[in-house]
Amino acid sequence: MLHYSFMQNALAAGLFISILCPLVGIFLVLKRHSMMGDALSHSSFAGVAIGLVTGLNPILTAFLFTSVSGLLIEYLRSYYKKYAELILVIVMTLSVGIAITLISMGKANANVSAYLFGSILTVTRGDLAMVLALSLVSVIAVSALYNQLIYITLDEDGAKVAGVKVKLINYLFALLVAATISVSLRIMGLLVVSSMIAMPVAAAMQLNKGFRKTLVFSVLFGFIDIMAGLILSYYMDSAPGGTIALVSVALLAVVMAASRIRIRSLP
Repeated sequence: MLHYSFMQNALAAGLFISILCPLVGIFLVLKRHSMMGDALSHSSFAGVAIGLVTGLNPILTAFLFTSVSGLLIEYLRSYYKKYAELILVIVMTLSVGIAITLISMGKANANVSAYLFGSILTVTRGDLAMVLALSLVSVIAVSALYNQLIYITLDEDGAKVAGVKVKLINYLFALLVAATISVSLRIMGLLVVSSMIAMPVAAAMQLNKGFRKTLVFSVLFGFIDIMAGLILSYYMDSAPGGTIALVSVALLAVVMAASRIRIRSLP
């Protein structure tokens, strides 16, 4: 398996994604904005369609369009403070409308399903370099904003009173989510990429640890999900996105069962 260059590329990209997705996902889940990942994954569909029609790198155009969508979501929060779910519907409607219109025109000169469901065969060295670059920038950004992100996640109003630039950091975080989704497209596929943002975090939260330990376990579970899913998809000849999603659900079920057994065994 490792003799094939496409598997080397896929596993290397999977390693970066397994770190980045839970790193961003833990803040989204704790802020109860996990559906934002789903909305932006649909936005990436429009970005991919633009890339395929124009001949540009679809990952780059997906990142650009998803970034604009993420900033739009943050901007619209001030207009729909009590109906936040409407913002996601607006962005998803716009994105899916653009994507379907462009693809239905027959100008997309590539296999769209590779971006919908993921593919280990289509990850090139160029894609890997872009994934690495976006991943490094995102990890550095999260590290630099770590304390502020925790403060905003746990108490946004308190962060505003304390002088934290909440709006600016929320805009920057939206860009981080956009980058995370964009780099995951080739492996996960846009239909299930949001699952890797939430599922490892959901499993780690069952352990009832502190924030730092939950983050560490989220990354660990994300690594297991993606690596196991990629290996299984190779031998099963299946789309990696669906396989990884199923592995993540199975791991969550195992962790929940183990946590329940541990609680019952306590005196």
